[in-house]
Amino acid sequence: MLPGGVLEGTGPDAGVALHYGDPAAEARALESGRALVDLSQLEVVTITGPERLTWLHLFTSQHVAALAPGTSTETLILSPPGQIEHAAALLDDGATTWLITEPGRGAPLVTFLERMRFAARVEVSLAGDRAVVAVANPRSTPAALADLLGPAPRWQDPWPATTGASYGPDDAAHPAAGRDLALVLTSRPGLDELAERWTGAGGVLAGTWALEAERIAAWRPRLGREVDERSIPHELDWLRTAVHLDKGCYRGQETVARVVNLGRPPRRLTFLHLDGSAEALPAPGDPVFAGEREAGVVTSAARHHELGPIALALLKRSVGPDAELVVRASVPDPDGGEPGSARVSATQEEIVSAQGRSSATPGERPGAGLRGSGARNPNPAAGFGKN
Repeated sequence: MLPGGVLEGTGPDAGVALHYGDPAAEARALESGRALVDLSQLEVVTITGPERLTWLHLFTSQHVAALAPGTSTETLILSPPGQIEHAAALLDDGATTWLITEPGRGAPLVTFLERMRFAARVEVSLAGDRAVVAVANPRSTPAALADLLGPAPRWQDPWPATTGASYGPDDAAHPAAGRDLALVLTSRPGLDELAERWTGAGGVLAGTWALEAERIAAWRPRLGREVDERSIPHELDWLRTAVHLDKGCYRGQETVARVVNLGRPPRRLTFLHLDGSAEALPAPGDPVFAGEREAGVVTSAARHHELGPIALALLKRSVGPDAELVVRASVPDPDGGEPGSARVSATQEEIVSAQGRSSATPGERPGAGLRGSGARNPNPAAGFGKN
């Protein structure tokens, strides 16, 4: 952790600064492009070799075979049944493909990629000498600060610009329209010196509090928070930037196509405005109730410097967008005993449509014309393609 910060003690950001004494001021500095966020807990994987992009294209969810040098994207690796196993920010500089992933996920990702090598001319490794820092609105960053980042590889977050399908608003209507966030791959040994020079040039160090609040307000899913063992990308509106629907076969593609075509993913991510009068802030894993029925679970929560307490929650598909919700927030016992709980009222904004239909979902279910004819069709493929 960079010196001067208050340590984040638990979760995927454990070990880096939660804040540096004034989260609201740090959030405003983040908006103005003057803040640097230490994300050295993230892990970096590199792939080299002439076949690296065409090889990755074969089994990941994104179209990367012809990715131009300097272009940022993100991709998922799905299980054969379609659940999310890995997620990575992806950047190719013409010689190396850089993958940024969550803490503790770098080594498993390398192991998976090594198993997929076969005869491909690629080399995969964990880049332990690289550390990640974040800068929001880098186009507004003063030149004296921008120069400190040098020519290091820089991943530009594509969220929320759609490359696949969307289960929510279109790009222009999305609350994160115009969002600008960069992850810079700097030298890990030089991280303390970078921070010292950054503050010396008039910049501000910001913690994960401010950055997580920005992410939640942008409805942006994260592997380390929103994903569990059942998650499919449709539930999180992650088809938006991480899944390309116009590419060939890859692991989990059948589930991707089936849910897009038939609609109705089992769960849906929603954005929660939390009761600002409640002192308790829900933690990831706290249950959400609609009346007496458990409706879902909080995945991320933060206090935003303008919006107040906000959260992302994964709800059951049957929970309507107008349902009155209450979060049962866990409250630690200051004496170290059993934690208590507090009821926090919440109102929701739809991220994933409650109707479960994406921008690519057809108006009529595929094969609907084969039903209701009064006799079993001996050829289930009839009605598709040219007669």
